[in-house]
Amino acid sequence: MPIYEYRCSKCAKTFEALQSITAEPIRKCIYCQGRTKKIISLSSFQFKGKGWYITDYKNSSGNEEKSAPAKKPENKKTKNANIN
Repeated sequence: MPIYEYRCSKCAKTFEALQSITAEPIRKCIYCQGRTKKIISLSSFQFKGKGWYITDYKNSSGNEEKSAPAKKPENKKTKNANIN
């Protein structure tokens, strides 16, 4: 289900709503009951189920092989910028 973003024309607050594509847009603000308008924002997705993670694509035979954990650096040195 998509997440839609709305902005109130009265209090100027924005809020999100998880709605079906066929659902009617929200007309009243959830905070002050003012009029709302659906706004265009960055896309919001919720991926659910199997197949959305990189580990689901590694092995097509269904057998999961775990790789060795990544090695940590031996020396943790931080470099500070020279400030004069």
